[in-house]
Amino acid sequence: MPDTPGVAVRDACVELGGAAVLRGVALEAPAGSQTAILGPSGCGKTTLLRAIAGLQQLDSGEIWLGGHRVVGAGVHVPAEDRRVGLVFQDWALFPHLTVAANVAYGLPRALRPRRLGRRNPETDARIGALLEMVGVSDLAHRLPGSLSGGQQQRVALARALAPQPRVLLLDEPFSSLDTNLRADVRAEVAQLLRELSVTALFVTHDQDEAFVLGDQVAVMRDGRVVQQASPAELYRNPVDPWLAAFVGEAELLDGRATGRRADTAIGVVGLVDEYTGPVRVMVRPEELALSDGENAVVIDVEYYGHDALSTVRLADGTLLRSRVTGAPAHRVGDRVAVTYRGGPTIAYAPEPAAKV
Repeated sequence: MPDTPGVAVRDACVELGGAAVLRGVALEAPAGSQTAILGPSGCGKTTLLRAIAGLQQLDSGEIWLGGHRVVGAGVHVPAEDRRVGLVFQDWALFPHLTVAANVAYGLPRALRPRRLGRRNPETDARIGALLEMVGVSDLAHRLPGSLSGGQQQRVALARALAPQPRVLLLDEPFSSLDTNLRADVRAEVAQLLRELSVTALFVTHDQDEAFVLGDQVAVMRDGRVVQQASPAELYRNPVDPWLAAFVGEAELLDGRATGRRADTAIGVVGLVDEYTGPVRVMVRPEELALSDGENAVVIDVEYYGHDALSTVRLADGTLLRSRVTGAPAHRVGDRVAVTYRGGPTIAYAPEPAAKV
């Protein structure tokens, strides 16, 4: 491993209460990158983050931070010696301490004030710079209870950055914020971390958040990372049907492939790879166009202002969704034709028949 910041997890396994929580997890985060760990509740995301921080021991496997092995081959570096910053889901600010004192708690021990109200100039300068960095320099003497959710989140980030960590870990850091504030704060945090070139790992169950924050996204399921790639690659080429649906709306059409094309209920669809025989073809709603016709009927329309999602039923009973920008051109009950307007897409082998 090169002696540079970054994270590498290899074949990490954790068993809790007799149940496997991590099952051979492999993950890499390049130096200075932002990696989102995405997955449903109970998939092992937080356990993985705790293991990287040193709060959860591995049963087997390795963890490397900044080019140094911190777990594995008889090595277990204590959490306090890993130079890892943590931002918790509830921010975990001390309610009886001011904003400045909360941030001071994150400083190296030599710079922490021994008693409240007594600091040295270097400590004050560090705290002031951190608060200014996250945009709350005017709140230094306030208590956390008097701050908004977004302000508390910024204070928690400043505290995590205080010891100048080589890796920053954030566990669902925006889940306590309302929808509009969450979008603003996460954009500001992502920009700040990129400017600081901090290697950051975010845990989230929100696909939109993972795609916005992550240079790379590692999707977990049942204690494993099933795919790690850029958001665009995950969306275009998910490794299996479950992942296709998890990282966005996806329709799977039964078809019969010959080479790089498949015949489906909505016509011929081009394929990325060559196949022969039955396949399940992935199409996205934005790739399906509706026009006046007779091979489907509109059964539902959801209009969001910026776009609209229409659900149609084909003659064989198949349900498909079509997304268009702006207002929909068809109403519930209209007869329509459905056509595919995307480029070559991926296909999967048919799922095996269930045993009777």
